[in-house]
Amino acid sequence: MKNFVNHPQIKIMAVFLVIFLSGTISQAQDITGQWHGVLNELKLRLVLHINKTDGGYVSTMDSPDQNAMGIPVTTTVFDGSTLLIGIPPIGLLYEGEFKTDSVAGTFKQGAFSFPLTLKRTPVEVKSIVRPQEPKPPYPYRSEDVTFENKTAGITLAGTLTMPSMGSDFTAVILITGSGAQDRNEEIMGHKPFLVIADYLTRRGIAVLRYDDRGFAQSTGNFSTATTDDFATDVESAIACLKTRKEINPHKIGLIGHSEGGVIASMVAARSNDVAFIVMLAGTGIRGNALMLLQQELIYRDSGMSEDKIMETIRINREVFDKILNANEIVSHQEITKFMMSMKADIETIVPEGTTATDYIQQFAISLSNTWMQYFLRYDPAPALEKVKCPVLAVNGSKDLQVPPKENLTAIDAALKKGGNSEVTIKEYPGLNHLFQECSTGSPNEYAIIEQTFSPDVLEDLAEWILKITY
Repeated sequence: MKNFVNHPQIKIMAVFLVIFLSGTISQAQDITGQWHGVLNELKLRLVLHINKTDGGYVSTMDSPDQNAMGIPVTTTVFDGSTLLIGIPPIGLLYEGEFKTDSVAGTFKQGAFSFPLTLKRTPVEVKSIVRPQEPKPPYPYRSEDVTFENKTAGITLAGTLTMPSMGSDFTAVILITGSGAQDRNEEIMGHKPFLVIADYLTRRGIAVLRYDDRGFAQSTGNFSTATTDDFATDVESAIACLKTRKEINPHKIGLIGHSEGGVIASMVAARSNDVAFIVMLAGTGIRGNALMLLQQELIYRDSGMSEDKIMETIRINREVFDKILNANEIVSHQEITKFMMSMKADIETIVPEGTTATDYIQQFAISLSNTWMQYFLRYDPAPALEKVKCPVLAVNGSKDLQVPPKENLTAIDAALKKGGNSEVTIKEYPGLNHLFQECSTGSPNEYAIIEQTFSPDVLEDLAEWILKITY
């Protein structure tokens, strides 16, 4: 969940939280230019382009290994010794200290935190081998497609895969989690949507996956969009499939991961064109509650003391309540002012090496965008109560971003309250938020796990879809 992790041209998840990168730099006299770094745990290169204007510094970011170029950076601040980079729509922050010819700092996005050093010279990394990732030639048709979201005035680009022979196919649309991501939902060197699409298509199911708006080959502005805006992108994808003679228009379903699961239920609640939905680690509780629960579990997994965890959660709850009680978007300045009133308490919880003022500034940046405030306020239950099509909701038992017990229980209760009797709920032992077999479930494990997506879950997805559509 928005992992809710997982960038206006990059995405991890969500809470939801899924993930993407950041790079930055600083130089005492001249920080402008091109800076290079690599998130070693992810084997992802980052390139930051900084320019100076009359109003200060502006920058863009590239992620060459994810084919994401020109990602707009919202905040670029350099005071001669410290560089601060922020992309609030995806909760991305980087703070680094200039050291002669490099910047040494920490990259953070959602639940993820990694050391990141930036230099002016390019870096190379060895490619990561992911054995589940399919390689062409494929035993099925694969077609690049584009379709319009006329309401938003944007064009979305994706890939449609279909069996080589036949027609009247059942089809699914894959919906990514939080943060800007490409059609493969690439995260931590994994391409889960490519793996899912390949498996389902080999089983006779057509699959449409697409780049999020404003990312990769899709147009639009990701940074100003909310979950509801992303739902209109899915509705446009459904309209696209309904024009295809190979697709049965009455057998189009949605598979959403993390925030994508929420989006799937939103669309199904207001459209008769959705034949079924699959919620992969989708959420069933309101965003603020999910964030607090996610933080508590991840802090505990990281070894934080119980006293510090409880104090951190208390402070965060007060800040979230400030947003929830407002009738409009709460500005960065208002959040900062409110948190400064709690500065004495915040000083007791800040990580070593960080000041309360810096902590407040970074937290305020991550909370001041439209997407985050919409997410904190959104309760999935009302939409779930209106979903009448068959629903499969699954989670991994070690998911720390969208904890299974609380969310699966809430999803099941809301669907049944609305009278939906075609509900299948399943919790898989030993799987994390990305549905990998894991040790702890910590987001820090995602990149080092060789497996991209559990074969057991893949098989169950295909069997369930085929059962309800044939």
